[in-house]
Amino acid sequence: MSVLELEFHGVRGSVGTSAASAVRTGGHTACVEVRAGPTLLLLDAGTGLHRAGARLAGRGPLEITILLSHLHWDHVQGLPYFAPLCERDNRIELVTGPLNFSLEGALRLLMGAPFFPASWHEAARRLDLRQAMPGTPLWAGDCTLHTARLNHADPCYAWRVECEGRSIVYATDTEHVPERDPWLRRLAAGADILVCDAQYTVEEYRDGKLGRGHSSWAAAAELAQAAGVGELVLFHHDPSRTDDEIDEIEDRARRVFPSTRAAREGLVLELGTEALRAAG
Repeated sequence: MSVLELEFHGVRGSVGTSAASAVRTGGHTACVEVRAGPTLLLLDAGTGLHRAGARLAGRGPLEITILLSHLHWDHVQGLPYFAPLCERDNRIELVTGPLNFSLEGALRLLMGAPFFPASWHEAARRLDLRQAMPGTPLWAGDCTLHTARLNHADPCYAWRVECEGRSIVYATDTEHVPERDPWLRRLAAGADILVCDAQYTVEEYRDGKLGRGHSSWAAAAELAQAAGVGELVLFHHDPSRTDDEIDEIEDRARRVFPSTRAAREGLVLELGTEALRAAG
């Protein structure tokens, strides 16, 4: 059994999509499950969190750690619909880096009137809030966690998850201007798997997307090369991107960094081996 296993529940950025041309990739927004033995982590809480929660429902008692990159809609919209939050014996820890606002205050708005019919107090009974500091490790079960701030609107953080010498880095919603982010390169150095924002093509980025807080597939591939990672997973696909277009981006990225694949819902990676499960 692999030390670390990843499963992708949501791979889109900005907003979900249900287009027929996106079925192979999937339409949910950001959520990646990481398992290390009994330790269960979820990276971001986009609409893909609903997909993850449907599978976890009824398996309690569970201890789950959700690592948030930031609080933009496409990264938290699944939280009110996460089935394990409704089950009495579960404990769910929500972790993010330093914010310039109250995390609890933001969650109260997200999970209460006028945006949601249930009460924040119901969820709060099973939800613990925790802050991570860049440069200071913390622990979740068998995993050691590190974080670094990214170049994006509002505080946004990348995560490195380590267990028994294996490591994955999750770095979505970041832009490499004026140069490749040295903090992210340091965080990603030598990682087995780098899951990285690749929302734009090179042409899109050059012709109007500069300053939007996202990366091109080329920037992701160049970062993977510079950081010496084992494998690059292109993530946070634009909602308008079709399956065929993502296939083309994957091919182009492999010419720069051969060990590259595009994230797709249901993709499972076991650090050197892979299995594909049908999205659903």
